[in-house]
Amino acid sequence: MSMLPPNVTTVRTSSDGAWQGDNPLNHAFPLLIVQTVLVLFLSRFLAFLLKPLRQPKVIAEILGGILLGPSALGRVDSFLNLVFPAWSIPVLESVASIGLLFYLFLVGLELDLGSIRRSGKKAFGIAFAGICLPFLFGMGATFILRKLVHGEDKVGYSQFLMFMGVALSITAFPVLARILAELKLLTTRVGETAMAAAAFNDVAAWIMLALAVALAGGGSGCPKSPLISLWILISGMAYVGFMFVVIRPMMSWMARQCSPEYDVMDEAYICITLAGVMLSGFMTDLIGIHAIFGAFVFGLTIPKGGVFATRLIKRIEDFVSGLLLPLYFASSGLKTNIAKIQGAEAWGLSVLVISMACTGKILGTFVVAMVCMIPIRESLALGVLMNTRGLVELIVLNIGKEKKVLNDEVFAILVLMAIFTTFMTTPTVMAIYKPRQIIPPLVIRRLRRQPHLSEDELRVLACVHGPGNIPSLMKLVEFTRTSLSPPLRLHVVRLVKLTSRPSSIIMVRRARKNGLPLVSRFCHGAMHDQVAVALQAYSQASRLTIHHSTAISVLSTMHEDINHVAQEKRAEMIILPFHKQWRGENEEEEESVSYEWREVNRKVLESAPCTVAVLLDRGLGDKFKQCEEQEVTVERRICIVFFGGPDDREALALVRRMANNSTVKVSIIRFMDEAGKDLVSVTSSSSPNLFKGRRCIPAEPGVDEIEQEMDEAGVEEFRTYQGSANYSAKAVNNHLMEALTAIGRSREYDLVVVGKGKFPWWMEAKLAGHEIEHDELGIIGSIFARSDEGIISSILVVQQQRAVQSNEAPEKNCKIINGANEESCA
Repeated sequence: MSMLPPNVTTVRTSSDGAWQGDNPLNHAFPLLIVQTVLVLFLSRFLAFLLKPLRQPKVIAEILGGILLGPSALGRVDSFLNLVFPAWSIPVLESVASIGLLFYLFLVGLELDLGSIRRSGKKAFGIAFAGICLPFLFGMGATFILRKLVHGEDKVGYSQFLMFMGVALSITAFPVLARILAELKLLTTRVGETAMAAAAFNDVAAWIMLALAVALAGGGSGCPKSPLISLWILISGMAYVGFMFVVIRPMMSWMARQCSPEYDVMDEAYICITLAGVMLSGFMTDLIGIHAIFGAFVFGLTIPKGGVFATRLIKRIEDFVSGLLLPLYFASSGLKTNIAKIQGAEAWGLSVLVISMACTGKILGTFVVAMVCMIPIRESLALGVLMNTRGLVELIVLNIGKEKKVLNDEVFAILVLMAIFTTFMTTPTVMAIYKPRQIIPPLVIRRLRRQPHLSEDELRVLACVHGPGNIPSLMKLVEFTRTSLSPPLRLHVVRLVKLTSRPSSIIMVRRARKNGLPLVSRFCHGAMHDQVAVALQAYSQASRLTIHHSTAISVLSTMHEDINHVAQEKRAEMIILPFHKQWRGENEEEEESVSYEWREVNRKVLESAPCTVAVLLDRGLGDKFKQCEEQEVTVERRICIVFFGGPDDREALALVRRMANNSTVKVSIIRFMDEAGKDLVSVTSSSSPNLFKGRRCIPAEPGVDEIEQEMDEAGVEEFRTYQGSANYSAKAVNNHLMEALTAIGRSREYDLVVVGKGKFPWWMEAKLAGHEIEHDELGIIGSIFARSDEGIISSILVVQQQRAVQSNEAPEKNCKIINGANEESCA
């Protein structure tokens, strides 16, 4: 195999393979693959190491690029010549620039200029001060660096001043939003103000960068004539005007052609949009402004928040942010040589620049925040948050280096400044600002046993992932609405996974502040959201007041937000969507959200302050919707499978409420042992755990007479007050699983309600060895959830929350509310 480096003028795209003695690393495309894999692996590994420090991913990506560059691994000539030879850098930078181009298009696509105008004078004042004072400090830094750094005195003062001022004035909006999310501050007063000010700062930074590029000229740092810069600025403004006057109406028309009812988009629209991004970049590059400005402005012309924009983001974002953008950080790291900072004087300059950057941002923001009557701790936290930097900072520095305004030493100093100021944000804010959280005493609420005796309303908190969960949820709510039962108060929370991608962060900017946790109401400007629109339509049609909100959080802490809202709203039941949906009888039509949502459901089941129900939807709302469109009245058929125990009794209490609905027909199927004895739950504290690992382990025989009496009383009371309900008893034998699956396949029931909990020891023996596929559904729920048994009924699995979920000591500051009865947990 030939190991000689190729001649740069004869580099081929692909190799002939090692078997023919050809070295793939001497060819452009195979080497690009190796470089990409190395960059992704190193950046992900560093992100994993920095995760305990709660640092944003951008820190790991910048550090990864620096480690690959001449500051660390690049110092080894054999590594640099093998993986990052000089002839390959233009290829790497070209691919990275494509990623950067489309990333800036996404930034423009998600930047809502209208929301920035509505942010208020306070945010504008803070942003203005956070730009002006650092810019003034940048003027001082410019004077010092031109005097002390060799070679910078040859660069025009105005060009150097603009780049230094912009570098010290920037606030990274996406990075700031991620930090606020990690600290649970996004919808607090501090978070809301910081996000609004960062949005102002974002727009100002792009304008100043455009001016800096125009002044920088054609690459020498000094334009040939001042008129050239003037013509560049005039051409740039004319281009922006053309995009908003001509192109924006065209993109609005194109967006209206995309129907929200279908998950497809005309491929012609996609091709036109992608070509528009590239053409816009070419036009601004032709004018003399960097190509990224064209992509950014083109993104601004597309209508915000609609179906067209949402699907564009969904199709482009993962590939660009996950694969191409890290290459840009790697190419930046290859230009960063920390070794250029030599001697005490150079390191002193680094400390001076970092100090001036921090002082300008923090002091300017702090003073204006205090003038706006913001408390001192919050003002100081705002200053630190606005000191965050990230990708836009690197873009400024790379353009400055490309235009030869910044030399290697100044470039390295400013990269270190960006890393340090971003790294310090999270620990500093945690140290100076910890919002006070009023944690109410733990109250465990359960469904009422005797709803006809209570005049209080039933409070339900329903969680949804998207529009697909709405029809089944609305049907379930409709089942529980009766004139004989207490009124229903429904709170619907849309769960949104927060990622580092702008598409999830942008939702927070449309929200109103609501304190902790990360929950906020949909504001009027966001009513185009499909979930909000569907809930509003149902609310008007059914005359039911629905309080809808959105919870945006990382999945690891999503359950805390759900439980907090349930506690705050005094909910008696939480309804969770199962992470899979079946549309029709064909299992190939199964739809699934992220598998990570299973863990969210598990944590809610373990820690919720009230009863929890998990809904497995097999088209519960679709059939009734069709009947309503045809103006046909259809009877709802609900079956409860009753074995006994606290969870089954809680399910019985819910079904009892549904039975009061004149359009609902309820059936009770009670399973009994072969000798005709009722099933008794083993719930004594001495009984072993019935679900060890993922298999059903038989427990020792035991009978709890109190539990048996409660089961008997619950069933008899139900039959007394709901005499029209069908009641049947079945003996349990070795064919229990077949009997259960037959219920789901029978087409007799639209909804089957089961309890999640514990069962008699001898029934466990019947199910011994059966693998529990879904722990969050329990053993019976898992049987009904199997997709290979032809079950067509939707399943609702109910769990009554207990005071103690494990072997830990019980809560001392809690109580249990069960209808009119109240029990202490102490």
